[in-house]
Amino acid sequence: MGRGRAKAKQTKVARALKYGGPQTDFDRLQAELATGDHPVEAEAIEVDEPVEDPYASDPYAKYYDEDDDEESSPR
Repeated sequence: MGRGRAKAKQTKVARALKYGGPQTDFDRLQAELATGDHPVEAEAIEVDEPVEDPYASDPYAKYYDEDDDEESSPR
């Protein structure tokens, strides 16, 4: 009980969004597309940058053996 008002309001909002969407300024859009001016230029990103070893400064990293963790069983 009491759902009727809430549903009516949601329906009203949904219809307003569906049929009365934002107004587009087509003259401004045409002028922007005709001049080719774009406000944001994309920068090239280099992908082949070397990755630093996160454990290079760890003094105990040389004692770590990855094979020990794979087949460890509880004792």
